[in-house]
Amino acid sequence: MAKTAATKDRIGLNCALSTPFGKGGEIDLVRLVAHAKWVLANGCDGITVFGTTGEGASIGVSERNRVFGALAANGFDMRKQVIAGASASALEDLLAQMRAAYDADCRAILLAPPYYFAGVGDDGLFAFFSDLFTRLGAQLRDVILYHIPGMTRVDISIGLVKRLAAAFPGAVIGVKDSNGKWEDTERRLTELKDMQILVGDERQLARAVRMGGSGSICGMANIAPDILRPLAIEGREDPRVIAMVDALLAYSFMSAIKAMIAARTGDAGWSVMRAPLAALGAKEAKALAAALGTIQSAKAG
Repeated sequence: MAKTAATKDRIGLNCALSTPFGKGGEIDLVRLVAHAKWVLANGCDGITVFGTTGEGASIGVSERNRVFGALAANGFDMRKQVIAGASASALEDLLAQMRAAYDADCRAILLAPPYYFAGVGDDGLFAFFSDLFTRLGAQLRDVILYHIPGMTRVDISIGLVKRLAAAFPGAVIGVKDSNGKWEDTERRLTELKDMQILVGDERQLARAVRMGGSGSICGMANIAPDILRPLAIEGREDPRVIAMVDALLAYSFMSAIKAMIAARTGDAGWSVMRAPLAALGAKEAKALAAALGTIQSAKAG
């Protein structure tokens, strides 16, 4: 089994990139590339495609390959700047997603657990991931385990992370903790010191970085990477971030992020969601844009 090629450098501020869709449901590669360039130019160190904010669970392998091709063709350094989300309940589907990401030379894979069967234990998850990792063979490297039980209904425990790290040396480089419970994040920061611990809840970001966290893969980086960067790099608090996240969470987060990208760009097409998800209403989008504008215009503290 191949060991990781050393992505020991901090991930820093990484945008969980929103995915633009056309009216027919296809991925709009022109919009995606332009937005990815914008977040990098405005404070992000990298992007994650096909994560939760990017509606990744609805995106198939052929579409993923087109996205990878568009990013590579437009000058993105895949090995330094692009992480790929992988999420499926079928082992064969996860294998295909991960192989596509490795073939595209992505920096790392943000790997969610199988999510249809809720409440499964560590033994079952260890067996699943062990089979997956073994089948990947020499391709296996740079896996970030994705703890987001609010979506998957499955826990990625510290014990499971340690078992996988011991069984597959060098393969697992970190954990993204999107559970939103500080006590859980704090335990990971304390007990998994050799790994990159990333937080999904921007309200916890500065605190986690001050404790040794490696930064964040987060959705708010789609709209305010400049505000988030001091938190992710220096651990510097900014009360505006708490207020902005609270405002976004008053709505469906994924559609709220897209509505705010649409507001920034003046491109209403950005609001389109892939079914069964629905776009934020015009009235709600206007109210949210006004609220975020007021918050962002305040001093950092």
